[in-house]
Amino acid sequence: MSFTSAAGRASTWTALISARHPDVAWVDSETLSDWMDDSSDGELVLLDVRTPEEQRVSHLQDARLVDARNPNIGALTIPTGATVVVYCSVGYRSASIIEASEQTGRPNIYNLEGGIFDWANQDRPIYRGVKRTHGVHPFNSVWGLLLRKDLRAKD
Repeated sequence: MSFTSAAGRASTWTALISARHPDVAWVDSETLSDWMDDSSDGELVLLDVRTPEEQRVSHLQDARLVDARNPNIGALTIPTGATVVVYCSVGYRSASIIEASEQTGRPNIYNLEGGIFDWANQDRPIYRGVKRTHGVHPFNSVWGLLLRKDLRAKD
């Protein structure tokens, strides 16, 4: 039996999600981090499409919260021409939501590769409210295996 790192498992899931949602565009954590640091490239809108329970534990800074159980990206006020990055735990729910919103004509929308799990696994900043935190909601005991053990929130 061989060991696969959390990053390796995340890329495997990204490939599987891409096969199911081939028209969804992806952005990796490094590129998103660059976009977040460079405000000269226009407006960036982050959408967290996890459940409210997951969102309360942690999120990306300045992310707008969209309930995954009742998403309606089309109803959000998003400036024309803004770059939109949607994320969930690993990218499956966000890919489904992006696919639906692309059918309504929303351009410049990307799925965060590996979701918040991969973002946190790379030691990128996550927040609880406005304060930095360390834990991420593991979604469940199976999906949580894609998240480093030290990052799996208990609450």
